[in-house]
Amino acid sequence: MVDPELLQILVCPETRQPVRPAGADVLTRLNSAIEAGTVVNQGGQEVREPIEEGLVREDGKVLYPVREEIPIMLIDEAIALDADD
Repeated sequence: MVDPELLQILVCPETRQPVRPAGADVLTRLNSAIEAGTVVNQGGQEVREPIEEGLVREDGKVLYPVREEIPIMLIDEAIALDADD
């Protein structure tokens, strides 16, 4: 789990929008798509590992993965969620 103090200052590096923890419903849909082999990050790489935790941009269109409690706030690592909406 991301430190709450860190979460207060984190923003999307592309739009500067705040981020919030992804809900279980978002992670379930995303992991189903990952299992089906249909998820590509913004850098063009297929996402193969399930996402256990993530941060969703305020507009709900992008998720940044969290690995070992570390938010990966790189534009190329972001995963578009608008296809799931």
